[in-house]
Amino acid sequence: MYSSTTPKIKELSAGQRPQERLEKHGPQALNDAELLAMILRSGSKGHNVLNVASDLLKNAGSLRNLISWSPAQFKKIKSIGPVKALQLVSIVEICRRVLAGNEQEAPVLDTPNLVFNYMKSHAMGLEVEKFWTLSLNRKNRLIKFNEISSGTASNSLVHPREVFRDSIQNGASAVICIHNHPSGDPFPSSADIKVTRQLKEASKIIGIDFLDHVIIGDEQIDPTHVGFYSFQESGLI
Repeated sequence: MYSSTTPKIKELSAGQRPQERLEKHGPQALNDAELLAMILRSGSKGHNVLNVASDLLKNAGSLRNLISWSPAQFKKIKSIGPVKALQLVSIVEICRRVLAGNEQEAPVLDTPNLVFNYMKSHAMGLEVEKFWTLSLNRKNRLIKFNEISSGTASNSLVHPREVFRDSIQNGASAVICIHNHPSGDPFPSSADIKVTRQLKEASKIIGIDFLDHVIIGDEQIDPTHVGFYSFQESGLI
């Protein structure tokens, strides 16, 4: 709990105030709490903005973990009200979109690692399972990225006709399927294995190469520390 004697930001020396440090030294000089303080702008009586930012980081564990926070979670932090909570969620979404859209041209996705690096910004922090497809041309260059389904925290249902419909419309030569595990452990479930087999069989009938099914987890939680599971690398496709 903060002391009621916590000094206000304006009472700190210039070398301690985030705004002055930012102006003088640039954003690289600020620590995580100071960067958050610049976004929050103000605290409340007895809780200066640096204290609020530090409390936020302490509860989240890291800046990275904030990517999955909801407005309700932000509002649990003292001095963060509804408006600030929505501002923070908006900034997190901007970061997610910047990470997802930094390719200047359609990438070539011909290895599981490239697929993981392309997709992890879409999957990080999600609390439900989502299923996506990557439609590729003959040189494995991306034609189109599609979200096929969004399920609960433990179940994501897909049907082969939904998976291949967009790929057929896009004139794709090949398709890669991806889904996330909110738990962070990408090891496939029996349901994952079953649907992968169904998709492989359907691809033979349709005439579109089914190159891989990649499950995205969290590198910090994945027992192998890889962060993803590839059915192709595991010899199951």
